[in-house]
Parts: sequence; C-alpha cells; structure tokens
Amino acid sequence: MTTCSVISLPGAEACAGLVAKKLEAARCGLESRRFPDGEIYLRVADGVDGHEVVVVAQLREPDPQVPGLIFLADALRELGAAHVGLVAPYLPYMRQDTRFRDGEAVTSRSFARLISAAFDWLVTVDPHLHRYQALDEVYRIPAAVVPSAPAVAAWVHQRVAKPVIVGPDEESLQWVAEVADLAGCPHTVMRKLRHGDRDIEQALPDLQALQGRTPVLVDDIISTAHTMAGAVRGLRAAGLAPAVCVGVHAVFAADAAALLAEAGAAQVVSCNTLPHASNAIDVTGAMAEAVRAQQQAARYR
Repeated sequence: MTTCSVISLPGAEACAGLVAKKLEAARCGLESRRFPDGEIYLRVADGVDGHEVVVVAQLREPDPQVPGLIFLADALRELGAAHVGLVAPYLPYMRQDTRFRDGEAVTSRSFARLISAAFDWLVTVDPHLHRYQALDEVYRIPAAVVPSAPAVAAWVHQRVAKPVIVGPDEESLQWVAEVADLAGCPHTVMRKLRHGDRDIEQALPDLQALQGRTPVLVDDIISTAHTMAGAVRGLRAAGLAPAVCVGVHAVFAADAAALLAEAGAAQVVSCNTLPHASNAIDVTGAMAEAVRAQQQAARYR
C-alpha cells in the first residue's frame, strides 16, 4: 500500500494536521526560512520516495507564497514522490476571469497554468466561479470542488434559533437556497448595486419571510466586508434581529472584522479554509474525502 504524507506550507500547519488526522496519514516536516535577500529556503525534512504527497496551502495573500509552493512541488518530485497533490481550501486568482480592459492579464488562467504544471491534482472549497462554469475550463489537472453548504447548514441548524438564510445579492441565490434546504429553513436574497469596491447599494428582500426569525447572512468570501456590513445595517434598520454573518473564506482585508462589529452583527463565523479567529465551521473532513478520491484516481491514470 502506498504511503500518504501530508506537508504544509508555512501558516497552514493546523489545517494540514486536521487533514492528516482524517486521512490517517503521516505528517512530513518542512524547514522554511528567508535568505537575507528575501529568497526562500526550503528543505523537506522527511523521506517521500514513493509516497503520495499532499501539500496543504492556505493562500491568503498568495503572492509571497506562490514561489515556495511551486518550488516545494518540484522538490517533492525530485525526491521521488509518486504523486504530488495540492489542497488549497481557498483558491486565489479567480477574480480576474476575463480581460475587462485591453492589455490586462487574465491572472486566473495564468495561475491555473502554474498549478497545473506543478501538481497532479487539486482539492479546493467553493472557488469563486463567476464567468467559468467549472475549474476544468482553466485547470488541466483533475480539480475537486468541496461544497461548504452541508457544513454551513449543519452549523446553522445546531446554533441558530429560527433562522432565515439571507444572501447579499442575486448571484448567491443558488447557494443560499442549498444551505437553507439542508438547514430546513426559509431563505431570501438582497439586491446589490455596486458603484465601486466600497460603494454598494442594497435593496432589502421581502421582509415577511424574515419576521420572527434570526437573519443569517451567508457569502462565499468576506473580504472588505462592506457588502455584508451594509446588509447587517439594512436589516437592523428594518427592525429585524441582529444578523449572524457566515462566510466560507475569511479573507478579512484591512478593518473588515471591525466593520461588521460596528454594523451590529450578532456573530461572525467562517469555515476553516483560511485561518482566522472567526473559524467555527470545519470542512476538513470533506476535504479529506476528496483527497482520497483524487489519490485513488491518480493511481489508475
């Protein structure tokens, strides 16, 4: 039986530990530091010859991490790894999925080419798919998308009394409906007009569906939090209970957490795809199942 080893990029150790435990896999150590000129030094601390290696990387602020990620994959192959897969719960560079202005780099495609050349397969959680229907439109390797909806719905069902799931915009309808269906509660969505990164106008949904219930605002990414904070304020102004805010990926740029607190959010929670104090929903079990499926498929390719 092929040995499975899990190795993490710096900052992803806790996530890698959970994945390894659920895979019943060994952890592989990694030494990492910076030379005085800023270049990265990497050393794989354990043997990987013949192993199925899983690299776990939580890619918030990806630019400083990507060179090390590519170098690590290359080193693992040179050291004899049978296959090298990537678990990136948060998949960056999905925003720029077309050329909006002449001369722009379509970085989603460029990043996909880098990852596809370095790894045998990819596991991620709810990537931000807008103009792409699926990851295989840009990734040349098998890519498994782990849905967060079951874990989010389970948390809502267990922790929130009489919830109603609220989406921040029409684009969230399909996902919001799935979470609500799994949680056994109603749902609705708000309408959003974006005039700029920080200038967002939102229209309230049908308030009849929200009466007597706790609004649970759900979104795939909490980045600047301006959209979610505006929704919290709007719901409060309409006389509803303070909203619980749930995000899959806790990017939390700048003062996002403070912004939600000031808006009056009752609670802010996220999945553990990116490390953050708000992490309360564990999706690593589903990620481990996806890894098993990818490893099995890789052995027969």
